[in-house]
Amino acid sequence: MVNQSVVEEIHNIVLDVETVELDPYKQFRRWYKDALCAEIFQPEAMHLSTAGRHGIPTGRFVLYKEPEKHGLPEGGLLFFTNFQSPKSRDIEEFPRVALTFFWKELRRQIRIQGTAQKVPEEVSDIYFETRQDGSKLGAWASAQSEVIEGRGALEERVEHFREKFAGSAIPRPKHWGGFIVLPGRVEFWQHRDDRLHDRIWYELQKDGSWTIQRLSP
Repeated sequence: MVNQSVVEEIHNIVLDVETVELDPYKQFRRWYKDALCAEIFQPEAMHLSTAGRHGIPTGRFVLYKEPEKHGLPEGGLLFFTNFQSPKSRDIEEFPRVALTFFWKELRRQIRIQGTAQKVPEEVSDIYFETRQDGSKLGAWASAQSEVIEGRGALEERVEHFREKFAGSAIPRPKHWGGFIVLPGRVEFWQHRDDRLHDRIWYELQKDGSWTIQRLSP
């Protein structure tokens, strides 16, 4: 259930160049905390766009994980996936990606352009250990995005790996792990009446600093 009192408070917050954080990741953390406090459905859902060597864009949703809770420094956006999936193949061929968060209840959107890279294996190992056994078995059983005969074939593979790892810890498959997206450009969008929305744009400079500008809606 959405916390309406928190949502109403958020609607009254003004988005302006003078009041945002100097670092876009700190601004993202501020907004992400608002989304958690508002108790909206799956605030961690982010749309990931990739384009491989053929330049054909593809989008899908993945789940954001807080990097600092998984042994990584602040400043990136972490997600986990199958390394044999189309999204991973795209990243291997062309690591520039785009991420989008849209929180309808909060009337907010965040767009991120950056570069994706694999995280160290120990980070993937630690996170994999926190997953439920069913999810672990699914990572082994599913050849993500490959054509299968039916759901029964998938369930048979799950049972195969359940028997294989019976009585022991389920290890992380080598074809499964994390990516961290390091932003180069970030836009924070907030709804305003008459479609005169607020848009604050961050762009990374060569010296590591960020420029902050307002964009026309």
